[in-house]
Amino acid sequence: MKNLIIALLTLINKYWTFITLLILTVITIFSLTPLATLPPAPGTDKTHHFVAYATLMLPTALRKPKHLPLISLFFLGWSGAIELIQPYVNRYGELQDLAANAGGLICGWLIAKVLQRIFLLDSNSLS
Repeated sequence: MKNLIIALLTLINKYWTFITLLILTVITIFSLTPLATLPPAPGTDKTHHFVAYATLMLPTALRKPKHLPLISLFFLGWSGAIELIQPYVNRYGELQDLAANAGGLICGWLIAKVLQRIFLLDSNSLS
């Protein structure tokens, strides 16, 4: 099982840019698509925000690029921009969503740190 997880983390590390851009695109589309009502899904809206942004941060935090703090701020800024745009596409922009997104970014970073520590990995050993 450990080898499988390390193989998966190695794959994420190798293709982190593509994975991150794909996740960011999906989040943006889902966040800005006008809906008459929210589709049924387990959890709350804030939980979905938290999980989405934790997922967004994970590949980047695992890779630990040189400009990780700037990338993290970009993610937070992008999240804020989405919240500002949402009222113009028949959605609701909320400060609480932004807070859930920020919490998700922090949690994604922490999960990456824990994975690196558990599996004794660094971004160079995954390359």
